[in-house]
Amino acid sequence: MSWNDVCKSVCPVDWTLTVIGDRWVLLIMRELGLGVHRFDAIQAQTGMSSHMLSGRLRVMERHGLIDRRMYESRPKRYEYHKTERGRELDPLIMLLRSYGRKWRGDPKKGEPAVALRDKKTGKLVDSLSEVTDVVEDFRFNLLDKTIGPSFLAERERKAQAFKEARAQGDAGKKAARRRASGPARRKKPQVGPSSRV
Repeated sequence: MSWNDVCKSVCPVDWTLTVIGDRWVLLIMRELGLGVHRFDAIQAQTGMSSHMLSGRLRVMERHGLIDRRMYESRPKRYEYHKTERGRELDPLIMLLRSYGRKWRGDPKKGEPAVALRDKKTGKLVDSLSEVTDVVEDFRFNLLDKTIGPSFLAERERKAQAFKEARAQGDAGKKAARRRASGPARRKKPQVGPSSRV
């Protein structure tokens, strides 16, 4: 069954998954929630190809999750912002964050990738129930967001690798992405009858 066939289903879960059911859409929504609105910056932080990102943004716009706002006319350049329909996905992103923190943990003990603080109370927030009793009312704009040191360093590496790749052209993009993902892993030497000394 293709994704197009699933979209024709009367099941709302099937339809929703055709709209937001891949990691790229959710990562784009994460970036928009962190205040990243420009194409290049979204691309740098998600690692998506420009072709893939532009395709996802078109689909998201068509489904009313985001809108485009021109910030430069020559050449035409746009920022992308969540619509009300897109902001309704904020509780889902928050649940994914809580799930990941519970089962994977933080990069360093007590250091979330992004610290969330309720704007009204000033309290740190780790779950939806700490912000609102009604999940549908939750929006990330109710919170102040502070990127933790480990995640900030990762984001800076990605941004730098993206700039380097742009400067080097397509040939350097893969190498720059490898550098951005962290320290290189060394291959173990092959041992056995096929290895020669």
